[in-house]
Amino acid sequence: MIQGPLVDAFGRVHTNLRLSVTDRCNIRCFYCMPTEQVQFRPRHEILSFEEITRFVRVAARLGIRKIRITGGEPLVRSQLPALVRLLRQIPGIDELALTTNGVLLAEQAAALRQAGLDRLNISLDTLDPEKFQRLTRRDLLDRVLKGIFAARTAGFQAIKLNAIAVRNMTEDEIVPLARFARQHDLELRFIEYMPLDGDRTWHSDQVLQGAEILRRLEQAFGPLEPIERTDASQPATDYRFASGQGRIGLITPVSQPFCEQCNRLRLTAEGQIRNCLFSTDEWDARALLRANAPDEDLARLIRACVAGKHAARGGDSSEFVRPDRAMFQIGG
Repeated sequence: MIQGPLVDAFGRVHTNLRLSVTDRCNIRCFYCMPTEQVQFRPRHEILSFEEITRFVRVAARLGIRKIRITGGEPLVRSQLPALVRLLRQIPGIDELALTTNGVLLAEQAAALRQAGLDRLNISLDTLDPEKFQRLTRRDLLDRVLKGIFAARTAGFQAIKLNAIAVRNMTEDEIVPLARFARQHDLELRFIEYMPLDGDRTWHSDQVLQGAEILRRLEQAFGPLEPIERTDASQPATDYRFASGQGRIGLITPVSQPFCEQCNRLRLTAEGQIRNCLFSTDEWDARALLRANAPDEDLARLIRACVAGKHAARGGDSSEFVRPDRAMFQIGG
């Protein structure tokens, strides 16, 4: 196998893989999926656990060290703890994380922790049941909250909450979410709304920018102190409250993109490698996996994907070019 790290044309070393295990979901967040008539991939197109494990084993030999399991909603994939156990056994993988909407987490948190999952990110855009239903088109806030507390009971530490920031919709959620996170020793991260919605109605005027979020937080809690980055590739700019209790992260891909330090690759649920959320190109790993091609061929494909990465936002321009696929089809 060709040795050496996964370095693109701009010197970025890739050590992080977002691994989607399904495009299906049990809620319908407007910023991710269409309201109705969602077209999911046929099940035979979705990679098996064995195929995923083989891909990750090859990627780990090329320098991938961190895996984040995503979807769709990954917890709707049957027997997910079994996949976590398989991935945990791969030499070179230092961290296994998962992003979930939390609806099924109460039932699965203990099994995931026992299987070897290290970290959790849980989506929570509001604590208001009516607004939750409007955002997700489902009445399931109570189950999400139960999932958060079940994860803590199961032994997960440093649980992160992800909140999408949408202008004229979530401004009033900023302070209550911050209070909730501080009360329960959770890390809260606000993420600017990106053009990855299934209904394709995103407009830049809808983006609630990180600077405004920070201003609202400081009006309520006093000055926030920036925290020095320990990892240059992390997408969030972190702050701590002056009191020392709690921290907040701002992820600002629209107003302050962080492409220069990006170290992430993505594998879609049906086995396409992507080098950016906004990439217009994909590299077909499933074809090689199902043809039982040698590991060297799979390694070359991964390297080709990295070599084809652009400087920013999936293209040669700094402007957003909306990909053909929505977030649930790509993997968060």
